[in-house]
Amino acid sequence: MGSEINKTRPVVVVSSDALGRLPLRLIAPITEWKDHFKGSIWHVRIDPDGRNGLSKVSSIDTLQLRGIDLSRLVKKLGTVPSTVMEELVAAVAAVVEYQ
Repeated sequence: MGSEINKTRPVVVVSSDALGRLPLRLIAPITEWKDHFKGSIWHVRIDPDGRNGLSKVSSIDTLQLRGIDLSRLVKKLGTVPSTVMEELVAAVAAVVEYQ
């Protein structure tokens, strides 16, 4: 399937809890940060800290947004600060050319 990501990895749940009755969540996968991601509008850098549960500098890949069944969410690693969520929303808006 080309460049689609097909392995287990951490994710950011993007969808609202208000959708709680649906057994689906919209997620953005997290991958290890690469220097060539710098300047790519769809990669949001996230540094490891005590709140997010990450062990290395990573990237939230907004081009890989997808809906997944709740059963695929294994465990909560942590939380993402509002500043990173704002960058994530801006990256998605840029990717879909929303102004």
